[in-house]
Amino acid sequence: MKEFSIYPPLTATEPRPGQLLIAEPLLTDTNFTRSVILLCEHGEEGSVGFVLNQPTDIQLNKLVHGMPSNGPMVFKGGPVQNDTLHMLHRIPGKLGHGKKIANGIYWGGSFDDLHNLSTSNVCDDADVRLFLGYSGWGPGQLQSEIKEGSWLVTDANPDILFGTCHDDVWKKAIESLGRKYAHLAHIPTDPQLN
Repeated sequence: MKEFSIYPPLTATEPRPGQLLIAEPLLTDTNFTRSVILLCEHGEEGSVGFVLNQPTDIQLNKLVHGMPSNGPMVFKGGPVQNDTLHMLHRIPGKLGHGKKIANGIYWGGSFDDLHNLSTSNVCDDADVRLFLGYSGWGPGQLQSEIKEGSWLVTDANPDILFGTCHDDVWKKAIESLGRKYAHLAHIPTDPQLN
């Protein structure tokens, strides 16, 4: 439990799909240090999301037989069920519909369609993000972490997900909170370096 805060409090609201969870600058959990998570499900049974800024070196063709070696990057979605592959995209008409998470962001789709688009070079890799595993919370767990200040919460922006280099996602997400939070983007990972 945090006893002090280095940022102004955000209005406490119930988390909902379509929000970004932005790790506070000094979060020490190695799975989530400086991470940004897109929340895709939240309910009585818990929450599910995907870390947007932890790329892997794994090529898609190593995970899905027949896929070309080029294609969308594969990210580490979180520490849960790392043997599952998930898709976020912004082209529902081309990849099957998927579940709309926010304006311009869909979860799920057809890997067959992705294969066809990738092999014919019709798909822009920036339109699709793939994730091994996911981030999950049990009932009430995410609300507790937000209340104690582990996560800053804002509405998702497709430009952060699809139009920002993974190295800059955390900083851009912090800056999207507004001027009173912008200074957080410059706090060093090790506060002793400040």
